[in-house]
Amino acid sequence: MIDIKFLREKPEAVKENIKKKFQMHKLDLVDEVLELDKKSRELIVKGDELRSQRNNLSKEIGNLMANGKKVEAEEIKAKVNAINSELEQNEKLENEYSQKVTDIMMKIPNMMHNSVPIGKDDSENVEVQKYGEPVVPDYEIPYHAEIMERLAGLDLDSARRVAGNGFYYLIGDVARLHSAIITYARDFMIEKGFTYCVPPFMIRSDVVTGVMSFEEMDAMMYKIEGEDLYLIGTSEHSMIGKFKGQMLRKENLPYTMTSYSPCFRKEKGAHGIEERGVYRIHQFEKQEMIVVCEPEESYEWYDKMWQFTVELFRSLDIPVRTLECCSGDLADLKAKSVDVEAWSPRQQKYFEVGSCSNLTDAQSRRLGIRVKGEKGNYLPHTLNNTVVAPPRMLIAFLENHYNQDGSVDIPEVLWKYMGDKKKLVPKEN
Repeated sequence: MIDIKFLREKPEAVKENIKKKFQMHKLDLVDEVLELDKKSRELIVKGDELRSQRNNLSKEIGNLMANGKKVEAEEIKAKVNAINSELEQNEKLENEYSQKVTDIMMKIPNMMHNSVPIGKDDSENVEVQKYGEPVVPDYEIPYHAEIMERLAGLDLDSARRVAGNGFYYLIGDVARLHSAIITYARDFMIEKGFTYCVPPFMIRSDVVTGVMSFEEMDAMMYKIEGEDLYLIGTSEHSMIGKFKGQMLRKENLPYTMTSYSPCFRKEKGAHGIEERGVYRIHQFEKQEMIVVCEPEESYEWYDKMWQFTVELFRSLDIPVRTLECCSGDLADLKAKSVDVEAWSPRQQKYFEVGSCSNLTDAQSRRLGIRVKGEKGNYLPHTLNNTVVAPPRMLIAFLENHYNQDGSVDIPEVLWKYMGDKKKLVPKEN
């Protein structure tokens, strides 16, 4: 959510930002919120005037009573009661307009960084840089689910019977590999100076609306029936929510945290074969990182964070590239975002395995997160980034380390997490 003061002063800049995001249906919201804001401020002024009148009359009542002028005092009391009634109605309208302003402001997208490329959707995202040499072997690489099944590591049929489509059983060495990658990613981030955390896996609605747009919430979140709780779609939501309503001390910034959690997503819509298996699923696990920092340091942290993900994937000998998200692919709260994509030798293209975002002060304003500064309180900036999210990441891992005989090599950095196992070998039926 942007600052209402900024919108008052630069409404055309806000409209231009909306146009660049190709959200023309939101242009009228700017004028609508300005009109409501004007009425709201007029009501505030009127309320102050009524309170001032009431205070003056109350003093007059005291003087009249002290001088034995009860009739005159009763007449003034009647005026005070009339003011109280008018003030009650004024406050009701004031709250009503204020809430309408907030509701509309929640729909207006955050101001994008001026470096964000302009484009309608993810097809117009811009490649920034490649890391590692993409290799296509001279032998066929099977579909990722087939690789896992040959390793006796995946059971989709049982998962469908138990939970339906979009779920899975990981078994044996594949399940252990999944956990090894998560644990390695945890230790990797701890060595970078981040504090490890396991957050709540459910959050309340006021946290949900504080960290994401209404459109994202509807598309992603599972609601717990009969409870004001949602299953998290990603752990940065509960991690940022940790600071909700808090007054932070300047000397404690930045907060740098890395978190483990399961994640739950609706993942609506039909998908092609490459997005089946364990690519697009309702449940997965993830190692995440978040930063809460000084506003002037947020883009420095932004660059550090996505570079950590690139470094982790390269330490596992997986080629990756970074892709700058264009304006039309940028979620409303994000000011700038970059995707990290891993190379798929099977598809001979890159696919998304993580995303790094700077939300500037949009989340902190929604959640009421402030910093106590020497010259007044201010809003910190918040950022989040995927460290690693298996089992999707397993697709890139298995394809890039797959051998012609069906075995899968394990990079040295994972040996200690795999009981010194250096290779996964297919199992006989």
